Amino acid sequence: MNSCSFSPALRHSHTRCESLSTNSNLVAAERFRVRVLPRSVVSRVFMGFKIRKGKKGRETEYPWPEKVGGNLKDGYLRYLSSFKPMSTKPKPFLLPFERPIADIEKKIAEVRDLAKETGMDFSEQILELEKKYEQVVKDLYAQLTPIQRLSVARHPNRPTFLDHVFNITDKWVELHGDRAGYDDPAIVTGIGSIDGISFMFIGHQKGRNTKENIHRNFAMPTPHGYRKALRMMKHADHHGFPIISFIDTPGAYAAKQSEEKGQGEAIAHNLRSMFGLKVPIVTVVIGEGGSGGALAIGCCNKMLMLENSVYYVASPEACAAILYKSAKAAPKAAEKLRITAQELEKFKITDEVIPEPLGGAHMDPFEASKQIKNAVMKHMHELLQLSPDEVQRDRIAKFRSIGLWQDSEIDTYRKRNMKKRDAPIPEPSSIAAPSLQTLESSLNYKPENMKEDDVDFKVHPLNSSVKTENVKRGDLKVDKTDEETRSTVNASSNHNLI
Repeated sequence: MNSCSFSPALRHSHTRCESLSTNSNLVAAERFRVRVLPRSVVSRVFMGFKIRKGKKGRETEYPWPEKVGGNLKDGYLRYLSSFKPMSTKPKPFLLPFERPIADIEKKIAEVRDLAKETGMDFSEQILELEKKYEQVVKDLYAQLTPIQRLSVARHPNRPTFLDHVFNITDKWVELHGDRAGYDDPAIVTGIGSIDGISFMFIGHQKGRNTKENIHRNFAMPTPHGYRKALRMMKHADHHGFPIISFIDTPGAYAAKQSEEKGQGEAIAHNLRSMFGLKVPIVTVVIGEGGSGGALAIGCCNKMLMLENSVYYVASPEACAAILYKSAKAAPKAAEKLRITAQELEKFKITDEVIPEPLGGAHMDPFEASKQIKNAVMKHMHELLQLSPDEVQRDRIAKFRSIGLWQDSEIDTYRKRNMKKRDAPIPEPSSIAAPSLQTLESSLNYKPENMKEDDVDFKVHPLNSSVKTENVKRGDLKVDKTDEETRSTVNASSNHNLI
């Protein structure tokens, strides 16, 4: 057995023994070397030994290189988030109404290939085709139907919330957790700065591929996501950070486990709490905003929508299935729902429509982010001039002004044009109500115990035409039906029961 002996001088110090084999054939003949190390070094050595002995953990990917220099001005540490640009370009996706555009693109590619093969100059023909291409795109996107705008809003290559955040912020730190043990990846929150002003960012995050969509649950938040958003809102309200929220969700996650954990309560709590915040809130709809899942982070002072975004109570497919009994009627339902940004601006639900690059935001994400930044900062500078109480009152006034109504008196006795019953109601049998003597005898009622001004009543048979009786208590007069009169008699009888 190998052994190592130390001198008395090294008795109170830390040592490390390293066995160095001098000959592979002579295992027993080994030489030892003793090295005296400080306590801090030894602790690191043993700590490193323990880490190396365990299993290798999952490496977190960050948007900076593996070796980061000590100079923080390089910009590597400005964005603390696991989100980073994709290594490969997204695959082109063609919408059904974009086939004329695809045909022109195909012709342009063929002419360019022919020019390379033959060496001839086809620049004039290519220029004409490009002009034709731009004109076709302008004409096509200038007259999009609501269902076509919905398909653009759902485009798989459309920029997501984090794409816009990285394009418009100078610094960004992602924050996690609802402080109850959960962190819903469908809602992303964090603090970022724009032009030297710190904002709290909250938004729905869709995936850019199938793997990310499964991880993000297709931007359908659970109750934990809304509670995380509410925690960040309260944090921003406490520290005075203005809030910028981005909406891009088909709706809240409708599953049994979500309902068991309080989906409706979480959304309602957000709605109530957002009207009590005293910091400015600007909301941007960058894709589709579905029902309460979008409104839970959309109670704002200013509502902005991208040109091809939509905002609805129910999806056109669901509305068509309910009203028209077929999902094929979705185009008709989309037109009736008034879901586009242009329609909602007329109803003063949205305050501004942000223009998109030609062909949609996915054609030029940086330009789309630039337009969002300009619109958000314009409205934010206006709101920052208001006091906290004025900001809160402005938010409440915005939602109270939505919709139209008319005040008028309603005759409660007026007959309504109700739908007739499928089967006629049988006539009640002519059975008279029990007489007063019967009530007195059954309840041992004594009339002398009753005051004069308590109740004046009359009992009528069920088929009587008399509907009401005047009941007098002091100066109060109330109309009562036969059933209410009987209940009053019983109550008075029980009160004076001996």
